[in-house]
Amino acid sequence: MTDGAARWRLSLRLTPDDVGRRVVVRWRRPTVAGPDEVADVLGELAAMDQATLRVLRRDGLTVVIPLERALAGKVVPPPPAPRRRG
Repeated sequence: MTDGAARWRLSLRLTPDDVGRRVVVRWRRPTVAGPDEVADVLGELAAMDQATLRVLRRDGLTVVIPLERALAGKVVPPPPAPRRRG
């Protein structure tokens, strides 16, 4: 890397054994017009099969991601506990 640019290798490190765990998935989301956009989804892995990932977001929305559109994914730690004021 002579130009100083960082190179990242994206990998999908999720398996069906991760269902029920908190994950983040980067994927190519289709758009109505123009090229796909890269987006991240954070939530609980609700299901995974040979064709799709289903991620349940905190707001209750389930995002269905075709595996061929998934660029990377991994298990992440639980969110931090709410801070107490006082």
